[in-house]
Amino acid sequence: MTDTVVQSAGALFAALEQEIPDAERLRRQLHAEPRISGDEGDTTTALLDALGVAGQRLGFGGALVRFEAPDGPAVGVRAELDALPVAEATGVAWRSRNAAMHACGHDVHMAAAVALARSLRAVPGPLPLLLVLQPREETLPSGARDVVTSEEFAAHDVRAMVGAHVQPTLEPGTFAATGGPVNAAADQFTIEVHGHGGHAAYPHLTADPVVASANLIGTFQHLISRQVNPVHPTVLTVGSINGGKSANVVPSTVRMRGILRTFDERDRVRLHHAIEETTRAVTNIHGCDASVEMSLGAPVLKNDQALATVATQMIERAGMTSAPPLRSCGADDFSFFCARVPSLMVFVGVESITGSDPGLHRPDFLPPDEAVGQVARALLGGYLAACQTLAPLAVAG
Repeated sequence: MTDTVVQSAGALFAALEQEIPDAERLRRQLHAEPRISGDEGDTTTALLDALGVAGQRLGFGGALVRFEAPDGPAVGVRAELDALPVAEATGVAWRSRNAAMHACGHDVHMAAAVALARSLRAVPGPLPLLLVLQPREETLPSGARDVVTSEEFAAHDVRAMVGAHVQPTLEPGTFAATGGPVNAAADQFTIEVHGHGGHAAYPHLTADPVVASANLIGTFQHLISRQVNPVHPTVLTVGSINGGKSANVVPSTVRMRGILRTFDERDRVRLHHAIEETTRAVTNIHGCDASVEMSLGAPVLKNDQALATVATQMIERAGMTSAPPLRSCGADDFSFFCARVPSLMVFVGVESITGSDPGLHRPDFLPPDEAVGQVARALLGGYLAACQTLAPLAVAG
């Protein structure tokens, strides 16, 4: 660890602790007033107000805020702005009442990122910080992809990116900074099966898209079990299916939506073709036809090994415990940053204060306020790791 980074670490972690109480209050404010993907303007304003800066608003939503030197190499830290269209069921006084909810911990992430930025303003770090307030993490088109391809982001010469995410599968107070692939690529698909509707008493006079769709969903699972190497994590899920409104009428159309999650790019490409070919073959057997629309989502999220190693050391210095390596078929568009520059996503263990054992995206998922400080320490550890990895740049700056 370079002397510059070592000297900065103690002072920065001390400054961060001073910012955490205000960040916990900000977290509750953000949690009570969530905004869904594409409607994050109020959330952006709240964060800029908390930082006391105007920021650089982006035309597609969100903002960039740079601290310290206005030019030269910088380390980026991402905070996601959007909530999910979920009705909250936590019962706390500061719960959301607007049919949206921060059920994925983005309120915690944002408050933690503000605490980090404020601490770096109080105690300047080895390299400038670019705080990326990113819209639309939960939906397509990806907000991260818009950021990394923007002229505004390119102008800041970001050499490394850091993010953190609460993770209820880890023990509270622990973290996982795992090198290599840690999250899957995730691509959505929409399929419409078109048949010939009619009276349920005369099925021979119809081409039933419901039966065709049921067979298609079952057949999809064989694509995974028989066409993918079993040591390659792969998940194909149909999460929505709609067709018909009456029990005694065969509908003309069934529409389904699903998601494909892969860790291997060759599997990803092959399964795209297999979904389309299987859909045509199965529906044709039932006298139906179909259309398939594939929407590319986030690629595989690959953590930089050097950042992961040094960040683990730094976060442990802050009193947190390293957990075993964590990889999952979850997806996060932070992977678009990983594809551009060395990047690190740190997972931070949390529990829910609701007394149940809910996971992410559940209406009763609510990490405690203490999670804000834990995520902030993880972000600072990642920032310092990036500064050490980019040490020659820090000296030049």
